[in-house]
Amino acid sequence: MAASRGSARRYAEAAFQLAERDDDVDAWRAGLAYAAAALSSDEVDRVLSNPALPLTERIGVVERIIGDQLSERPLNLVRLLLRRRRLELLPGVAREFARLHDRRLGITEAVVTSAAPLDEQEVAALRDRLAGMTGDRMELSFQVDPSILGGVVVRLGDKLIDGSVRGRLERLRDTLATTAS
Repeated sequence: MAASRGSARRYAEAAFQLAERDDDVDAWRAGLAYAAAALSSDEVDRVLSNPALPLTERIGVVERIIGDQLSERPLNLVRLLLRRRRLELLPGVAREFARLHDRRLGITEAVVTSAAPLDEQEVAALRDRLAGMTGDRMELSFQVDPSILGGVVVRLGDKLIDGSVRGRLERLRDTLATTAS
């Protein structure tokens, strides 16, 4: 899984460089998102991963499904992934490309996990606090996990900010266990 994420990141970074050079980032982003969604069905996957079907026919299938919605360069990336038998990376490439684009626009994405749904005031306060920490505009997505007991856990890229009651209790337990030894 980690190797796949790294591979998707490398493809996305290369694509992003091309898109920036050609001043076509928005079209690339939309095209990759569309391609990832359009090619994600089990039926399409069975056809495209069938080694008995010649590569030219598999490329033809891809072009029939998404060819009219993508410009030539993003379509070439999809063809390349298909040729290298790495088409399963496409959703990750699309996500990573979007993340790179958001970063260029000064937008940071964070996933917030709370024990109960947050109200509008709590969301606004959290967004302001995170924006102050990062200096970026925040895009927040939310999850509810009652097992954290209270507070919030924020995943900000590779950083994890654990402000949950469960996390505090675990840190307290570790401190007590170390001092008792």
